[in-house]
Amino acid sequence: MNNSQKIILLKLSRKNIETYIKEKKKLKINKIDYSDSEYWEEKGTFVTLTENGNLRGCIGSIYPVRPLILDVIDNSINAAFRDPRFYPVELEELPLIDIEISILSVPEKINFSTTEELFNLVKPLKHGVIIKKGFYQATFLPQVWEELTNPIDFFSHLCLKAGLPKNCFEEPGLTVEIYTVESFSEKELNLNQ
Repeated sequence: MNNSQKIILLKLSRKNIETYIKEKKKLKINKIDYSDSEYWEEKGTFVTLTENGNLRGCIGSIYPVRPLILDVIDNSINAAFRDPRFYPVELEELPLIDIEISILSVPEKINFSTTEELFNLVKPLKHGVIIKKGFYQATFLPQVWEELTNPIDFFSHLCLKAGLPKNCFEEPGLTVEIYTVESFSEKELNLNQ
């Protein structure tokens, strides 16, 4: 995406959250107002909200289920009001919040036999990771590598997030998928809020 498209998506996300706070409804988007074909490609997205550098909400779609622009609209609402880890965003804190949007590539399954092989296939800061075992599943965006730089720490936290034992990556039967993201934030693009 070019910078003007990124700015439009970030502004839409913010306007959508503000509209939802004030009117309890999300913005209606149509192809006439947003005609760039990139907006209408089906993509998985995550919307991450931070306040003073601390996570304030993060929800997304791992797999492409709807057009990019509609996914950003839905995930903006979900991150601001439906992340079970946080209370809903309120109007007075909106100016303190930085919005980041991540656009995901389609996840690809990787095959590995050993932990060493797994760690060689997954590239820190490049790959987001999805783990699945039975009914349990979790993902970390590539940005999580900035805080969990060691692969053992990264995978241990991801296992716990999925509700699995922290060493689940050392046990057989774990499915692992990787993806990359194109991420951008209001802060990076110097958007005045």
